[in-house]
Amino acid sequence: MRPQETWILRPATAGDAPALARLAGQCPIGVTSLPREADALVERIACAAFGLDAAARLQADGRPAAQTYPFALEVAGEILGTSNIEAYAGAIEPVYSYRQETLIHASRELGVHNEVAVLSLCHDLSGASLLGGFAIAPALLDSPAAELLSRGRLLFMAAHPDRFADLVAAELLGPCDEAGNAPFWDAVGRHFFGISYEEAERYSREKGRAFIAELLPQHPVYVPLLPAAARDAIGAVHPFSHRPAEILGAEGFAFERYVDIFDGGPTLQAPWSEIRSIARHRRANLVPHAGAVEGQRYLVATMQAESFRSVLAEGAGDPERGELWMAESDIAALQAQAGDMVVFVEA
Repeated sequence: MRPQETWILRPATAGDAPALARLAGQCPIGVTSLPREADALVERIACAAFGLDAAARLQADGRPAAQTYPFALEVAGEILGTSNIEAYAGAIEPVYSYRQETLIHASRELGVHNEVAVLSLCHDLSGASLLGGFAIAPALLDSPAAELLSRGRLLFMAAHPDRFADLVAAELLGPCDEAGNAPFWDAVGRHFFGISYEEAERYSREKGRAFIAELLPQHPVYVPLLPAAARDAIGAVHPFSHRPAEILGAEGFAFERYVDIFDGGPTLQAPWSEIRSIARHRRANLVPHAGAVEGQRYLVATMQAESFRSVLAEGAGDPERGELWMAESDIAALQAQAGDMVVFVEA
């Protein structure tokens, strides 16, 4: 990639739909919640555009609005990545997960005391803000572009804290193969739905997951009764999600006890106040510099929701004066002007 080409993270638009549909089709099944059909994407993006309006940020009771904010990663006019934030998951339908628990089976007469791992269907994460939809051109997965795609949306959250919940979570893809087989789904979900993992993911993208409560067992699933491949899949991460997991881990996200009901992939979570890019972000006014700026590499983002832009760029800050000096070309990539306030954090 040529040095003058700058990666830009911005809200997705209807014009991005064909590129996003192609991108979703290149990624493993289940890696993105975006539809793989351009027409469906246009409708989804139109709903998201409404959510960028300041008046649509809250529900009547003051909670964050049930909005999804999809982002597009652009370089030289080409869309090469996407990610999103679900501001208040569970407002329309519950967020279903399996919660890992331990049951005690004991008998004093027999001298037996066993701790047995089980999975219990729950919707504990309803009400959290969910990071999802991470999909990027495979060639960029290990590049700084992946960091911008994941962390740039955290600066969007930092700039608009009232739009999001106190708990932030991210569901990572679990083990599955190119043919659409997932060991965990084959051992659990398939028995109750009679459909493949690929079909379940497609149905979930199109119709939501409300049907899950009607068909999945309400009693705990005893982990020792599952095949070895399914047990190994619980909390395991698909190779495509290793990089996103690494980025989120550096941000303070951790796997506790929730796994995906389809593929068994882990759910990472972090309190809002402990997420690195949110806790350490600063605000400053832009000062343009005619040439290149030699300083710290920052993740920088504009403040306005509708015209949000985020880039990775060199900058030099003056904390006492509340200024951030950046090259004019980088400020232009942000579609910003001298004096505009931005949020930024060390890259």
